[in-house]
Amino acid sequence: MTAGDLDGVVAVAAEAFPDHFEDRACFAERLALFARGCRVLVNGNGAVGGYFFAYPWRADAAPPLNSLVGALPPDPDVLYLHDLALSRTVRGGGRARSAVEAVVKLAREGRWPVIALIAVNDAGPFWARHGFEVVDPPGMREKLASYGSDARYMVRRL
Repeated sequence: MTAGDLDGVVAVAAEAFPDHFEDRACFAERLALFARGCRVLVNGNGAVGGYFFAYPWRADAAPPLNSLVGALPPDPDVLYLHDLALSRTVRGGGRARSAVEAVVKLAREGRWPVIALIAVNDAGPFWARHGFEVVDPPGMREKLASYGSDARYMVRRL
């Protein structure tokens, strides 16, 4: 992913997460903080058709929706999958599975023993099929408030 991809990322995010708006500045900051964890998938026309953002973070923590984080923590212990989204133009054919596999590879390369994420839009069953489980550490419900009532904190141990 490059800064030139961000308009496409914002468009895919608006389609995939209409009830979970995040400003372009959030995506730009994640790209600046950890470019290795930011990838795009192009569609047949060469436009951004999907993306993911993953970065080192602390277990049992989640940045509020549509917020800047300022910096990565000095002592991360998980790879946090902030977003994985595909537009209708690239869904199917195993592309989501390939993206998850790329995140797992990134976590293994970074020696993070856990990948954490917040599932929204009733995506829990999708993530469960990819080895994630819902966990409910103390204080997490408050941290998930900005994501909506269906938000679930999920982890995959590697």
